[in-house]
Amino acid sequence: MKILIWVIRFLVFFCLFVFAVQNTDSIALRLIPGQSWQAPLVIVLLVFFAMGALLGISSLLGLVIRQHREIASLKRKKPEAEKKTEQVDVV
Repeated sequence: MKILIWVIRFLVFFCLFVFAVQNTDSIALRLIPGQSWQAPLVIVLLVFFAMGALLGISSLLGLVIRQHREIASLKRKKPEAEKKTEQVDVV
């Protein structure tokens, strides 16, 4: 199984490497009127991919923090709930 995972990793790396080598043409980004930025296409794609990943992670951060707090709250309440069920079983 580990060999299969490494083969898949190598294939993905190889495909990305070939993509990067084939897309080295310089492009001009015009962000502000009168200003342009020259960069290779693969660098621009990498920057926009990283920005999208960071935006996605930051949009989920609130949900993850809320779930973490809820789990911590439930862990604190667990001993109390177990005591109540033991008391009901004894009666």
